[in-house]
Amino acid sequence: MPKIDIKKTELVWKGKYDDEGRLVPVEKPGPYPFQIVEVINEPRIGHQEETMQGSLFDIWKGDEGATFEEGWKNKLIWGDNKFVMSSLLEKFAGKIDLIYIDPPFATGADFRINIEIGEKGEEITKEHSVIEEKAYRDTWGQGIDSYIQMIYDRLTLIKDLLSDKGSIYVHCDWRVNSYIRVIMDEIFGADNYRNEVCWCYTGPSAANNTFTRKHDNIIFYTKSNSGIFNMQKIKHKSGLHNTGQIYGGDEDKNEEVRQMEKEGKKLEDWWIDIWATERYRSELLGYDTQKPEALLERVIKASSNEGDLVADFFCGSGTTLTVAEKLNRRWIGVDLGRFAIHTTRKRMLEIEESKDLLNEGKKYNKKARPFEILNLGKYERQFWHVSAFGHKDEKKALFEYLAFILKLYGAEPISDSTHIHGKKNNALVYIGAVDAPVTVQEVTDALSDTKAMGLKELHVLGWEWEMGLNDAIQEVAKQMGVRLKLRIIPMDVLDPQAVAKGDIRFFELAHFKADIETKNKTVKANLNDFVIPHTDLIPDEVRESIKKWQDWIDYLAVDFDFQNDTFNNGWTSYRTKSSRKLNLTAEHAYEKAGTYKIFIKVIDIFGIDTSQVFEVEVK
Repeated sequence: MPKIDIKKTELVWKGKYDDEGRLVPVEKPGPYPFQIVEVINEPRIGHQEETMQGSLFDIWKGDEGATFEEGWKNKLIWGDNKFVMSSLLEKFAGKIDLIYIDPPFATGADFRINIEIGEKGEEITKEHSVIEEKAYRDTWGQGIDSYIQMIYDRLTLIKDLLSDKGSIYVHCDWRVNSYIRVIMDEIFGADNYRNEVCWCYTGPSAANNTFTRKHDNIIFYTKSNSGIFNMQKIKHKSGLHNTGQIYGGDEDKNEEVRQMEKEGKKLEDWWIDIWATERYRSELLGYDTQKPEALLERVIKASSNEGDLVADFFCGSGTTLTVAEKLNRRWIGVDLGRFAIHTTRKRMLEIEESKDLLNEGKKYNKKARPFEILNLGKYERQFWHVSAFGHKDEKKALFEYLAFILKLYGAEPISDSTHIHGKKNNALVYIGAVDAPVTVQEVTDALSDTKAMGLKELHVLGWEWEMGLNDAIQEVAKQMGVRLKLRIIPMDVLDPQAVAKGDIRFFELAHFKADIETKNKTVKANLNDFVIPHTDLIPDEVRESIKKWQDWIDYLAVDFDFQNDTFNNGWTSYRTKSSRKLNLTAEHAYEKAGTYKIFIKVIDIFGIDTSQVFEVEVK
């Protein structure tokens, strides 16, 4: 342990200081470019080229009194929140008014989700993806030290993003609450501590040698003394044990006391009137760590006003974003899990049928305001995860990682190209990073090198794929005259026994067939097949639950006027808990004749999308 000249009381963990006793600064990687993958609930205007990419964050600057009509779109971002927050700093430093986070509590279950299959809604458990598994290892790989470092890094970035009137709420439990409180004192200052709220609930427990643990901790700090706070009041009917807990017994009441009781008692820092999420059956979306909307409603009402910007960087099933939408706040949501992004997208599309938080007991009855789904562009190579090869030298570790995958694929390494890693027979090979999705830009660069080297076939191997990549990049490959194969690196490569036995197989991405019918100015797009080639890699219980090809599909969307820009969700059919039926035929009437591109997007039960573009002539 290095000698540290401590001039204050602080929490010290492995990695906070270097070997010379100097504080290790928090990395702020990037900024990396954001790419808009999909726009939802905003109809296209006319049939012209659009330039949405250039106006990503330029419309709304966080000015006082800004309204939704000034062009702001809420944002749902897929990616590592450290990379995302670092990239948001460029436009959003000092602009976010409220941040709520519910980071992992110390259990791998944080990344497991219960999903439903087919029209009968048979439920199975989806294990975490490779990227989520990597995030779990990074978070808990060195025990509490690595967890504290993860939280410390993100809270430091959060402070930079908060506005001067901003607040941060961190949801945790007995495992980490004491550490987080000390860290937040250091980052935000003890003077900006406001509360440690105990959210109390009840339910069965297996505990025999302790008092049953039935509360979470929500730690609340502000950025400065001018933080927003709207006092919330509670009435005895809201769940308090008895009326006397408010203003005493009936014999003590005068008119003033009765009026105060009618208005409600100022909310204290222990909340017993909000049940655990399983009691709110209509809200459940398969996430074990999901929180009830009533909890986020209280937080958002207390520390923001209408029009303010709210963010959740571990957004999961989207509870914070849903409540922010209903309470007329802007929002930004981030999650590492592709399925979390998909779940939140569907939740926003279903919001019309949910409960209105401003008119209790009534249906919300409004569509979500326009929002965008985004991800980050190419991650810089120096941040690639290569720790599995155990070297501090990143170049050496990267070389060994690439050589390892190439050998499994039956390819030979080559070193005379920036964007090509190997060669298999007459095909060149590119390998994606362990902890980041393969992007359109990466594949485009590899295609350019393939063409420059005089070859006509490229194989791209990846763990995860940028949303919307498949058909878009196939079109680029076709124009370059290169045959392109996209193949998945299987989870089996992490199993030494599978590697030793030579059981590793690289499967191509899913694909589908669709018939396009035109009659006058009306077009029908009918999905008639969907194939997941890599079913051998899917758990037995999932395969056994699939009765027909349609059961693989959870969501179908169509952009009937795709203009080589961003997928605009113009028609959608998807499964919900209450309605498992999926419409596989989309219909659209054009106003005038012409040549149009129809972009069809299919999302499977794992949240992975597959896309194709069809060109039609409308007469």
